[in-house]
Amino acid sequence: MEQDVESPITIRQPKLPKQAREDFCNQGADKERAKRKIQRYVRKDGKCNVHNGNVRETYRYFTDIFTTLVDLKWRFNLFIFVLVYTVTWLFFGMIWWLIAYVRGDLEHIGDNQWTPCVNNLNGFVSAFLFSIETETTIGYGYRVITDKCPEGIVLLLVQSVLGSIVNAFMVGCMFVKISQPKKRAETLVFSTHAVISIRDGKLCLMFRVGDLRNSHIVEASIKAKLIKSKQTKEGEFIPLNQTDLNVGYDTGDDRLFLVSPLIICHEINEHSPFWDISKSHLAKEELEIVVILEGMVEATGMTCQARSSYVASEIQWGYRFSPVLTLEDGFYEVDYNSFHETYETNTPPCSAREMAEMTTRAGMPVSWSITSKLNEQAELETEEQEEKRSHSHRDQTEQNGDVANVESESKV
Repeated sequence: MEQDVESPITIRQPKLPKQAREDFCNQGADKERAKRKIQRYVRKDGKCNVHNGNVRETYRYFTDIFTTLVDLKWRFNLFIFVLVYTVTWLFFGMIWWLIAYVRGDLEHIGDNQWTPCVNNLNGFVSAFLFSIETETTIGYGYRVITDKCPEGIVLLLVQSVLGSIVNAFMVGCMFVKISQPKKRAETLVFSTHAVISIRDGKLCLMFRVGDLRNSHIVEASIKAKLIKSKQTKEGEFIPLNQTDLNVGYDTGDDRLFLVSPLIICHEINEHSPFWDISKSHLAKEELEIVVILEGMVEATGMTCQARSSYVASEIQWGYRFSPVLTLEDGFYEVDYNSFHETYETNTPPCSAREMAEMTTRAGMPVSWSITSKLNEQAELETEEQEEKRSHSHRDQTEQNGDVANVESESKV
């Protein structure tokens, strides 16, 4: 009888190409980065993710009490607003009541022969109401001060002056709080991703900004900073080191006319911190790009600032932004549905340094586009495939003609 014998079989895994292995490793690294929590320096909505702790010199906040009140949240600001007025009215109401009590006005209520300091003031409640009428200059005419009370006249002057100061301070604080241009930044939008691709033969980092309102930002300017920890040659560790990214401040391209969405471009050259970063290295980097758009609000003239940030996982290598501007009948239309959309394009995965070295070795001019070179190669491959198809079609036609000749000869 035959017996089945299990023999060890070694199954060889197919050897993947180098590019496929790198892509597989990059996908694994991306998954690991996605699992880890990304700690941002500036959040996507522009708020700074930094908290001040162990501040012992708290008295410095009271030296600039106006800014402290403006920076408070609305609920605390309204509470302080009501509290200040209420305490002021109660304080001066108590003084008016003490004057009436010391002079004996409360003991001669209804005595027509007695001239009180304040007519019709018969208790603390009426003194409190008279204090409100005095400070707010309502003047109902029922409670009035008489000319036989010099201390009351002095108190009236003091309350009028202090009331005007309190009104100016609190109303000014509320006005500044209301007119703050922070909400104006809500209509200044940044693309959800930044992209890296070839533009004019150079590797460039790009992101898009736009303004949703019809009232535009005056004197708009854009800045970008790279936030990345580094270690100096002496061994000093600098956490969250800030490096400027050139977005056109030497050519004036950083000053924007923000009527329609604009793509902000940072050319990756030898002065750029991305000079040695390739596609595979970018997935492993711990960095953050903070972009700052600021300008004056056209309606109020106040300075407005909008911020956003991009971490390494939000930078797409080999992509471009989709067009959003179209020409209609007599005007241009912006499609904000496509504002965040990108499409893939031919981009070498190497760093800008490696690309420049390859360009130098190939003897190509600096302005030569790598993308056009890739397109030429693709066109050559397409032409070779068409030639092969045409040759095979000719061969098949010749074979069919020979068969037809043989059949006709056999019939004859």
